[in-house]
Amino acid sequence: MTTTVLTLAETQDFLDREFPQMQAGGRAYHLEEVGPLSARMRLEAHERFLRPGATVSGPAMMALADYALYAAILANIGPVALAVTTSLTFNFLRKPASGDLLAECRLFKLGRRLAVGEVLITAAGSPDLVCHATGTYSIPPR
Repeated sequence: MTTTVLTLAETQDFLDREFPQMQAGGRAYHLEEVGPLSARMRLEAHERFLRPGATVSGPAMMALADYALYAAILANIGPVALAVTTSLTFNFLRKPASGDLLAECRLFKLGRRLAVGEVLITAAGSPDLVCHATGTYSIPPR
């Protein structure tokens, strides 16, 4: 695959329309790039995502990884709202520095019924991984 089915703007528009709850309280998830079998998303460090110790919480990183994986899949298969997560595994590797988080998603398999990928999360400005996630999505018949 050398191109995406949806552009960056089309993917973001679909996410905003179908999942407005992800931006409740103000836009925090920013889809920055989609590409063949890939996507990059930024999570702004809002107070609502912090845990004691002023670091981004595990649940916030889990949502970021799942959302980035979904965005990568949609950009590559088109607007399929009913593609659903079937499996997610997380390895929290270190406490992220204060600030935004970046999620780099890469799809390993994009079949007719299943998509499998990984998400690498880093603190903006640092190459050190704070979380590694793998996930599988079920794609409904089209």
